[in-house]
Order: sequence, then C-alpha cells, then structure tokens
Amino acid sequence: MSWWVLPTTADIGITVFAKSAPHLMEECAKGLQSIVMSEQAEKDLHSHIRHTSQWRIEAIPNREDLTLVRWLEEILYQCEVEGRFLVDCQIRIDDFELESQVSWVDSNLIERELEIKAVTRHELQCRAIAESELIHGVGDIPDFEGPGWFGQIIFDI
Repeated sequence: MSWWVLPTTADIGITVFAKSAPHLMEECAKGLQSIVMSEQAEKDLHSHIRHTSQWRIEAIPNREDLTLVRWLEEILYQCEVEGRFLVDCQIRIDDFELESQVSWVDSNLIERELEIKAVTRHELQCRAIAESELIHGVGDIPDFEGPGWFGQIIFDI
C-alpha cells in the first residue's frame, strides 16, 4: 500500500507516497475509492463485471497539485453522474492532459460507507521529493525518504 488515511478532525484525507507523478495520481485514486466503499463492497469488488474506458482531464502545467484535484473530481463525477466506480487505472501525464486507461464497475453495485462531497485544497500537497529528503509520518503513516513523490489531500464528507 502506498497510501494511508490522514488523521483529521472533521473530514477525511489521505497521504500518498509514489515513485512518479502518474503513479501518485493512481494511488490517490485507489485511496479515494477504498475509503468510500464498505468492507463488504471491497470483498465483493472482484466479483463484478469490469469495463474499460479512457478518461481524460485537462492538466495544469507545472501544477501537479491542481491536476490531482481535477483528477479526483473526475473520479467522483464518473461515479455519481455516469455510474462508473473506478477500480484500477494507468495514467499518463503531459503538460496539457492527464489520460488514464481505467477499469470500472457499475457504481450501483458498490455499497458505500461514506459520501465524499468535495475534494478540497485545504493542506493540499503534491510534489517531488528530492534524493534523501525525509517526509516525517504522522500517526500510523510511516516516514518517507526521497526520491519520489508525496501527496496529501483532504476530502469534505
């Protein structure tokens, strides 16, 4: 696992470590989906028929943090409006676009434990970690030493 639930007082967040920006976006997506679904839904997830699609969003050049927010908002939109619950993804990012090959199931089949109303920018972080740079963990979140990528995002529930 490359993501952990971030201790917050009222909302819920995740902290993510990854080897690259695209991998960080993938892990954030998996973290988001995991905290939304119930334990039973997680157990049943692989029994549902999977579909594949390509999802694209506009990337903001040199602002991986804002691109991350847009990506997670797209995942929530796909789930709530289009009925597609993301299960897995592979991401490619360039200066102008985030493109993802996604695997999804019918969102009506997924029992949810909580509802995320919005992706916030509160305490938002998404950045490269330099060689030997240390990010100190909080609570159950371990320390992380670069090189790599670090992300932190809070969701309004």
